[in-house]
Amino acid sequence: MPAVPSSPPLVLLPGMNCSARLWGPAGAGALHPVLDRPTLDEQVEALLDALPGRFALGGLSLGGIVAMALTRRAPERVAGLCLMATNARPPTPEQRAGWEVALTRLDDGAPARALQPLELLLHDRSLDATALQMADETGERRLAAQLRLQGTRVDERPALPAVAVPTLVLAGGQDRLCPVERHTEIAELVPDARLHVLPGVGHLLPVETQDAVAALLGEWLSEVHGRSAR
Repeated sequence: MPAVPSSPPLVLLPGMNCSARLWGPAGAGALHPVLDRPTLDEQVEALLDALPGRFALGGLSLGGIVAMALTRRAPERVAGLCLMATNARPPTPEQRAGWEVALTRLDDGAPARALQPLELLLHDRSLDATALQMADETGERRLAAQLRLQGTRVDERPALPAVAVPTLVLAGGQDRLCPVERHTEIAELVPDARLHVLPGVGHLLPVETQDAVAALLGEWLSEVHGRSAR
């Protein structure tokens, strides 16, 4: 992978029940905030307080949802946007019910790794151990906050046409949680967004295809850096 520009800095937001381990080589040199607030507004506010004045922002799944919300809230802070394995739509009743069940299981003493839906996260099941290790690193308290945060999501689609920075949208061809059509929808709403579908890959893109994700992020960051230097 070619050298990645370091200015503006890269911020990567993980998916639910995931840690910085998610990103593999693509995360080298990046900032890795955790998602640990129980509402979307609180999470965005905490990130804006902690992060540099301007940055390139990437997120996967829940991290992508938070990234869209942050960009909507403070577009002047975001120099570039990368959205992976995510969904701009508001929660469904079925999703809300599932998050409540998960919170009840945590309250009853289940460990975070017991709530890792491996069959939905990975097309390549030989990588299950990585997903379970990330759940161990996340822990029950942080996962509970993330589940509550999920319930406060909103429809991000109306704000996407206002995004005016280089935007990369990455989808896994075998993603069962956030299928390709969700990413096509995002890419069609964001002006000049570039959509890449990675064939044979599930939800945790950087875990299953490290080199491809790192290369695409590097190309996107070079574009972000070039535009910021003008």
